[in-house]
Amino acid sequence: MPNPTAAMLVIGDEILSGRTRDANMYHLSGELTVAGIDLCEVRVVSDDADAIVAAVKALSSAYDTVVTSGGIGPTHDDITADCIASAFGVEIDVREDARALLQAHYDSKGTELNESRLRMARIPDGATLIDNPVSVAPGFTLGNVHVMAGVPSVFQAMVATILPTLTGGAPLSSSTYTINRGEGDIAGPLGDLAKAFPALSIGSYPFQKEGQFGSNIVIRGADSAEVEVARSKLAVVFPK
Repeated sequence: MPNPTAAMLVIGDEILSGRTRDANMYHLSGELTVAGIDLCEVRVVSDDADAIVAAVKALSSAYDTVVTSGGIGPTHDDITADCIASAFGVEIDVREDARALLQAHYDSKGTELNESRLRMARIPDGATLIDNPVSVAPGFTLGNVHVMAGVPSVFQAMVATILPTLTGGAPLSSSTYTINRGEGDIAGPLGDLAKAFPALSIGSYPFQKEGQFGSNIVIRGADSAEVEVARSKLAVVFPK
């Protein structure tokens, strides 16, 4: 039985402009791999409402789980929550449980819960809150879409919160074999190996080091024994 599937939607002009390097995809992919959930697609969209709504609709209908990052802060360009509400056709407003979390947090700091900060308590109807032990402002889940902050420390905490609620599959095993030859030399045998092991994912990742071409061959699959058999056959064809 195939593993459950997932997609990630990264939201923010700062990612597309290169001002911010996204670290959340790397973290999420590793966590989902351990949980036996296949991350099949990652999209990056700007802070454009139509683009976000369209992406949410497409991904939520195509995959078992969708995780978003970015755009749920207090500023005018944090529009993700509104877009999720629009994508699901529900209303959005300040919710009292989210407000209470923020009120207690800012009271403890002697800081005013002003209108800008209160934006972070706006939650679409029918959503459940995602705990945020780092900075309190919650994420939320609506349908199969889990909406999280873009700040890596907060994102990681929210991922830890939702992972136990997701249905996983078989964790993937991975093995890497390095071949110090160009891809043109190894493509044929590598293709034959892929045909012989259709249940495995076999990828070639080329590099150049000190003027020499090579490739790291990464073999991934749910059956660790089959992964090792494939690696051993590759080692016979391309011995060290």
